[in-house]
Order: sequence, then C-alpha cells, then structure tokens
Amino acid sequence: MSHRSLGDRSCSHIRPRSDSGPIPPPNRRLDIDGYRRRMREPAVTTRSSSTVTLVLKSRLYLRATASLFFAGLGISVAMPQISLFLVQDLHASLPVAGLFFLTNFAAPVFGFMVGRWSDRLPDRLSLFRVGSLVGLVGWVVMALTTQVWMAFAVNLTLLGFAGATGSLIFAAVRDQLTNAPTGADNRVMSTVRLGFSLGFMTGPLVGSVLGGLAGLRSVLIVSGVCTLLQLVPMIGQKVTRTSPGREVSSDEPFDRQESRPPSLAPLLIFLGLSVLAMCGDTIRFAYLPIYMKLQLDTPDWLRGVVISAQSVGMLVFIPIMGVLADRFGAQRLVVFNVLLGVGANLGFMAASTEAGLIAATLLNSAMWATLGGIGITVAQDLYAYGIGTASALYFSAIRFSAAIGGIAGSLGVAWFGVPGVFAVPALLCGVAAVGLFIQALWFSRRGRAG
Repeated sequence: MSHRSLGDRSCSHIRPRSDSGPIPPPNRRLDIDGYRRRMREPAVTTRSSSTVTLVLKSRLYLRATASLFFAGLGISVAMPQISLFLVQDLHASLPVAGLFFLTNFAAPVFGFMVGRWSDRLPDRLSLFRVGSLVGLVGWVVMALTTQVWMAFAVNLTLLGFAGATGSLIFAAVRDQLTNAPTGADNRVMSTVRLGFSLGFMTGPLVGSVLGGLAGLRSVLIVSGVCTLLQLVPMIGQKVTRTSPGREVSSDEPFDRQESRPPSLAPLLIFLGLSVLAMCGDTIRFAYLPIYMKLQLDTPDWLRGVVISAQSVGMLVFIPIMGVLADRFGAQRLVVFNVLLGVGANLGFMAASTEAGLIAATLLNSAMWATLGGIGITVAQDLYAYGIGTASALYFSAIRFSAAIGGIAGSLGVAWFGVPGVFAVPALLCGVAAVGLFIQALWFSRRGRAG
C-alpha cells in the first residue's frame, strides 16, 4: 500500500518516496511517530463492507460503542430520579428542585476547559479515564448528600467535569477517522453513537425498578458505577491525537501547535443555534405527560409508549441520517431536520389523539437523530484545529440547552398554557433553521470562492 492511499490529512505535508527517502531537516520535527502508528491500521472504505461491519472490525470503534452504552446508561439511570431524590430524600420544595438543572449553565465552561486540555495531550483518552473516575466519585458523593445545596454543588463541579470528559470518546473516534479515512465519517460516527442511545433507552427502566426496590440513593450509586464502567472498554486503547497540517519545531513544547488558532466564532454560532433547536426536549419531557394525563386522559402505559417512541425512533433514524449526511452533506441535513422540529412541536400543540402525538414524537426523533448523531461531525468540521474543544463544547451545549429549555418552558406555559407551550420550541426551531441555513450557505459560497 502506498503512503498516499492512507489519505492522512494530518500528515499531508509528508510525501516519502521510498523507505530511504529524504530525512527531515534537523531543526524541524515532523509528526513521524504518529504517522508510523497510523500506518498500522490502513485506510478503509465502505465500498466492500457495510458500516456496521467496519465498526465491528475496528477495535476502537467497537470499544467506543460499548463505552458509550455505559455512559448513556449512567446518565439515564439517575437523571429521571434526581428531582424525586431532591424532594423526597433532601426535602427540597418543588420550585427549588426545578432549579437543579440550572447548574447546567456551567457546562460550556467545563466543555471549553476540558476540550482545550485534551487538544494539548498526545492521547486525549487519558483525560477521559480521569473523568470517569471523577464521575464515580461525584455520584457517590451525591448519594451521600444530606443538604440540597450539596447536591447542587456536586452537579456543578464533579459531575460537570465528568460530563465534559465523556465527549472525548467522539474526539478520539474523529482522530481515528482522520488517521485511517473510511469515506463514511458520518456513518461511522452515527453508528458508534447508537451505543449511547441504547444505554439511554435502558436506563430509565433500570432506575425506576431499582429505586422502588432499594431506594433513590442506591440509584445514584449505580449511576456512578456505570460512569466508571465506561472506561473499562477503553483500557489499553490509545489513539494518536491529530492536528491537520501540523508541523512542530524541535525547540517548542509538544502542545504548542500554531501561534494564531482559527476563530471559534463559526463553531459558537452553530452551537448557539443548535441550543435553540434542542431546548424543546426539556419542554416536551416536562409538559407532554401533563397534557396527556390532564387533557387527553391517556392511560399510564400509553403515556409511556408516546414518550419512549423518541428513543425507538432515534435507533432507527440515526443510521439513516448517517447515510444521508455522507450523501448530501452533514450541514444541509442538520438544516432540513431542524425544520422537522418545527413540525414536531406544532404537532404536539395540535394533536388531540395519542396517535398524533406519536407521529409528532417520531418527527422529533428524526431531528434529534441528526443533532445527536451528525451534529457532532459538523462541530468538528467547523473547528478542525481543536477536535477535543469542538466535541466537548458540542455535548456541553446539549446540557446547556436543558437549562434554556427549563426557562423557556416556564415562561411559555405561563403565557400559553398546555399544549400552547409547544409554540415556543416550534418558534425557536424555526429561528435555528434560518440561522443554520444562512451559515451553511455562507460556508458553501466561501468554499467555492476558495
């Protein structure tokens, strides 16, 4: 296999002609070690094998999928029980319990810090492992708290840091996709993302049963154990951090790459618009069950079917969106599917039957399959200089959107009631779609001009 067939963008400046080719000048040090490591896993394409087969044959992709399963399980085991824990065990009032998720406003700060840190490490997975241990400590401390302020402090600090480091799995996957191109980046990323979705689907059932049998504090400890288990599949796994076009001087530190990094503005604009689209999920979780119970008199089992339809829909849509993103472009797909969020929220507002709510939920799951499975690759493309920064900020934006959704939902339900509150996320999705379209159009024209 020739060196050129590797298609390694991060080492595009290296063009060896033979094993005895020219040696780099002594005053410059190229990333030769990383280049040799990459040669151990040759570039592959999806022409002769499916994306699933590709993931199963790659040790990193398979391990990342398993790790993300435990990550999704750890989050979803505890999060639906947190409010009940605050009220029942810590005797918080309902308004105070509702303020708990405002601690997610700190998520972007941790995302930026963790992302920047990982972009200076030879192997960013070492920081991921530290975060898993911190997550275990955080959930155990949460389970032992006796005061409401202590729970808020734990979520603001320990769990905030652990949540930011969890995103580094996606950065490591992107590093490997750069090291060994597949021609199907979006399909690989979305397939790996399915592990998180499977865990996230399973967690609420496990948490509910365990909480009834052993108490809510035990649920929090199990969440910590699952957070720790996410590092088990990654034991011994190393991925060389990539920096496109990187050439490092021998007299400068390893982590110093460029004197003038590119602007974060395009990434931050994309994240801000994505937050507008994603914050509707908090409103859906808060007020759709109330609407079904009080106005439609929906049986308990059918309410569960309507709510869980999104998770099932995401399992179906995530692989489909990966294929469409590789075919038509990830940014275009994000714009189109955010418009589906407009239709979904209008559906929640207008539907008078459970069948209509299920249809709207499936539209919403298509939007989330794109934002959750494909949005990460858009973020990484917008800031390829720092894959870790882009990944951590993107998943911090998801947590941040929960806090924004809580505020928007509180204001919306006061103004419009239920189900009129869903007009708020419909409007926000519309604004996000327009903004994302303008950004995609601007990048398209700039690319043609360049």
